[in-house]
Amino acid sequence: MNLLRIILLPLSLLYGIIVWFRNKLFDWKILPSKSFDIPVISVGNLSMGGTGKSPQVEYLVRLLKDDYKIATLSRGYKRKSKGFVLASENSNSEDIGDEPFQFQLKFDEVTVAVDEKRARGIAQIQKDVPNVEAIILDDAFQHRYVKPGLSVLLTDFHKLYTGDYPVPTGTLREFRSGAKRADIIVVTKTYKTLSPITRKRIVDEIKLGTNQKLYFSYIQHGKFRQVPGLKFTPDPKSKYYKILLFAGIANSYPLEFYLKNLCDELETVIFPDHHQYKAKDITRIVEIFDNIVTQNKIIVTTEKDTMRLQKPELMKIFRNYPVCYVPIEIVFHKDDKQRFNKQIIDYVKKNTRNNEVYTKED
Repeated sequence: MNLLRIILLPLSLLYGIIVWFRNKLFDWKILPSKSFDIPVISVGNLSMGGTGKSPQVEYLVRLLKDDYKIATLSRGYKRKSKGFVLASENSNSEDIGDEPFQFQLKFDEVTVAVDEKRARGIAQIQKDVPNVEAIILDDAFQHRYVKPGLSVLLTDFHKLYTGDYPVPTGTLREFRSGAKRADIIVVTKTYKTLSPITRKRIVDEIKLGTNQKLYFSYIQHGKFRQVPGLKFTPDPKSKYYKILLFAGIANSYPLEFYLKNLCDELETVIFPDHHQYKAKDITRIVEIFDNIVTQNKIIVTTEKDTMRLQKPELMKIFRNYPVCYVPIEIVFHKDDKQRFNKQIIDYVKKNTRNNEVYTKED
């Protein structure tokens, strides 16, 4: 730990105590925590971001959407709207936030909504979509006004919460002990091959509670895809000399690692998480690209970032440039996939109003 982080430790302790006391108010039932009569699955983390919540939500949606009427509910971080908003075909990232906009574009059959007050949001979804059978809460681990039926906590393999501290010394939103509220803990962004020794080390480090389950997953990157609104179609077989990556996400290192194997040189332009792009940002990117001395080059971004590019003034600047994005999905390690899927399916099946026989295969 460097000197600055040591100096900030008292502030971290103070912050952690304040959040701990707030949690105790919920535990003591002084502050209300509402349960609902349909399955509610919360996905969240202890850290400030970058653990893979969006692909985890998408995984759950894919797992359940063919057999149940699913809704996702997010805060809609950095959106310009307020209160409850039900996504529609006219929605954009400014109305509902980049992640919900991504869910809306990818899953036509799924209800997507945002509300900073999740209890109100769930009640409104049930009113507007009376046949909804399960709701997935995005980034809601600290939102204690809702008591989820199943709580999924994510932690980055490369930065486990067990070795982190509350802000500002570290990146945690609360003390590590908050992990005890989770029903499921998922270690994300592992290597594709996970040795039994590494798995055991992490199991020993996390120290699961009696009723907690632990699973391991990794990121699978897809082939380059066309950015909606742009004409450039990437060739999946091409090998580029230089790739210019720009991204506004919490942790870009897995994507950088992936792209380094697809080119000879990688250059990056990194913005803050959830960065709302302006024309000057895009102009800066194309200027850097124009100064790269090779014809065999391409501009790459993330799927989440493309949601924030859907503005005419930005797309116009990129119009004649080779811009594409890399989709991602999370993959559970073999045995973990079967056990995780079963736990989720069993929970939803047991708690849906229409408790029909579930026949979906893993």
